[in-house]
Amino acid sequence: MNKQDLHRFRANWQAESEAVYLYRRLGQNEPNPKLKEVYEKLALNEEKHVALWEGKLRQGGKEPGPFRPGVKTRILALLAKRLGAGSVIPLIASIEKGAAGEYAGQSEAEIPSLVRDESSHARVFSYLAKSGSGLEGAEVDRFEGRHRTGGNALRAGVLGANDGLVSVFCIVMGVAGAGVASPIILITGVAGLLACALSMALGEWLSVQNARELYQNQLRIEAEELEEAPEEEKEELILIYQAKGVDRAQAEMMANQIFQDKASALDTLAREELAIDPQELGGSAWEAAFTSFLLCLVGGIIPVFPYFFWHGWEGVVASAAFSAIGLFALGLISSLITGLNWVWGGCRQILFGVAAAAVTYGIGHLIGIAL
Repeated sequence: MNKQDLHRFRANWQAESEAVYLYRRLGQNEPNPKLKEVYEKLALNEEKHVALWEGKLRQGGKEPGPFRPGVKTRILALLAKRLGAGSVIPLIASIEKGAAGEYAGQSEAEIPSLVRDESSHARVFSYLAKSGSGLEGAEVDRFEGRHRTGGNALRAGVLGANDGLVSVFCIVMGVAGAGVASPIILITGVAGLLACALSMALGEWLSVQNARELYQNQLRIEAEELEEAPEEEKEELILIYQAKGVDRAQAEMMANQIFQDKASALDTLAREELAIDPQELGGSAWEAAFTSFLLCLVGGIIPVFPYFFWHGWEGVVASAAFSAIGLFALGLISSLITGLNWVWGGCRQILFGVAAAAVTYGIGHLIGIAL
């Protein structure tokens, strides 16, 4: 065993010891007894890692010495004490994700098990970072349903209509500001409308398809971990249920029942750990693309169609008026989805959309004068 190995063992021992220190501090300052138990379980798991590297050091004839937490760990513990665990949990989730990577390239036989543990801890803290704190047991069933959003088709539709309307509105106003003839404004608006719709559709397809492929890979990894280390995966699920507010005994009963069937276990782990619905995997890429394309056309035609009937200043005013109405309607629809006040939602949409169009009109006017 050379000095480089001993230095590496010492660094691993220090990192795992700091995790124990930090989790114990989180537990000490946690008023929720169920979350306190989660932190203690995580600390006990990290203590096994500490003992492993301590044993490696002693095999090399070197004592680890007294433990002293690093500056970063002391700061995190202080922030958790002063501001609450929620202030540092996102940072800890990030640290745990990086911890698994720190073991890359290390060849000890125990490394795969340590990587699984660190990845498991990262997922638990990622859940805590998203939920903010534990939930009471009665809230668990309501938790999943209350926070679902409208899905890719609805999101793509609203974004597509908004992008089409604002983009084409700005194009039309910019060209009109340059003082060109109305037929040219119409042709430019139609060309911009088609370009915007196609671009939005392609962007949505790529975004959703890439997400689906990422989710499929994550599910494959989760299935492998479930096959290789079912007890560790079960313990991780128990900790997540405890973080939601379920007591330990009930969490174990739920996990044991779920793990009687591998397909059910994988489905539950995907939803609880990865926030993935295995049945949808983020939705259909083609559905999102088609919806985005269609509604981008619907939104983008609004500032263009007045030029089929009016010319000159009449066309500019009509385009601006119809666009303002469309913007208000989109703001109203968005507010129904987000829960924002519908009047403010509609007025805000008009304010930003008209401001953007005014800027492009002014720039177009300056370019027209220069040419």
